[in-house]
Amino acid sequence: MLNYSIISSPIGKLCVVKSNKGVRRILFANNYTFETYLQNNFPHEKIVKNNFELKKVSNQIHEYFDLSRKEFSLDIDIQLSSFYITALTKVIEIPYGETSSYKSIAIKTGNPNASRAVGNANANNPLPIIIPCHRVIANDGSIGGYGGGLQTKRFLLELEGSL
Repeated sequence: MLNYSIISSPIGKLCVVKSNKGVRRILFANNYTFETYLQNNFPHEKIVKNNFELKKVSNQIHEYFDLSRKEFSLDIDIQLSSFYITALTKVIEIPYGETSSYKSIAIKTGNPNASRAVGNANANNPLPIIIPCHRVIANDGSIGGYGGGLQTKRFLLELEGSL
């Protein structure tokens, strides 16, 4: 069973999805309803809107946007390839207010030529904000891409004081 809650934030509505193991997905508002996305992407799961079950997650996200939280302390449930998990583990290590390049993350994974794969891992990050892929920038110092859009990435970097 998956529980979900829709929360408001300065970057728009977010849909937070949690399994019994931990937070599984954070979705940005796009051109779909969250419910349709969940039904299409988790067809074999029972999906229940449950604000109470996601209260801790919601509180920590609000604290992040209120500048009173710099790290998250949540159980997570990510289901990705081992390289993607390795890359995203290195992304979690980027301190609040700092950035790192795709190349630097690739080196930290032990695969110095894997910058593009690190970019793909970030593009498939199921937990943006909690796994702060917005802190990963291009090797030339430009901000690069972001699943939530460049305006959102810029907002998050400015919020953290790294732009």
